[in-house]
Amino acid sequence: MDKIIKGVLNFRQNVYPEHKDLFGSLADGQSPDVLFATCSDSRIDPNLLTGTEPGDLFICRNAGNIIPPHSNETGGMTASIEYAVAVLGVRHIIICGHTDCGAIKGALDLNALNGLPHVKEWLGHCRSAMEIVRERYDIPHDQPVGAEHLNEAIEENVLQQVQHIRTHPVVAAKLATGKVEVHGWVYNIKTGAIRCCSHNDTVFKSFDDHYAELIEQSVD
Repeated sequence: MDKIIKGVLNFRQNVYPEHKDLFGSLADGQSPDVLFATCSDSRIDPNLLTGTEPGDLFICRNAGNIIPPHSNETGGMTASIEYAVAVLGVRHIIICGHTDCGAIKGALDLNALNGLPHVKEWLGHCRSAMEIVRERYDIPHDQPVGAEHLNEAIEENVLQQVQHIRTHPVVAAKLATGKVEVHGWVYNIKTGAIRCCSHNDTVFKSFDDHYAELIEQSVD
């Protein structure tokens, strides 16, 4: 806690005064443009990664950056998505996975998680992604998906969660009317690179290739 205590003191004494106007403008409400759904992994810092400030991102985090398909059961992610889209009016939804993801490592062999029943059940939302990898390489169902397929499984999981979020009525309605865009990202912790897809894609491209037109506009 020593580092945390020193950090809070520094925030109070130095950081907050430097950004007093920003925090003042946020005191009575928020209007983020982006819902950023990512993993709970401590190595992921959405604001640092995107160069954004408090108030810019509505951030939702869980193990495996999972978006459960819409159902009649209310959950934290479902409620947060509904609030972000219907109330806050976000225009973009980014689902961001990352390399060396512990959740996806676990999903490669769910039978090894018998001592963690809640984790095992949660990672069941990744099952379709794991089955795609299994089918692609003819991996028998009595064998785990090997670690050599981890990066591919991480990308497939993001693709799967992008499809899951489309099952949420509030998102489906906004997508159909062009009021929301869904982006799939995979962040490489070691290199800082980001690979991307849209909600209609099945393959990932580099960040620069995927957003080439927007990058050109921002430079101009």
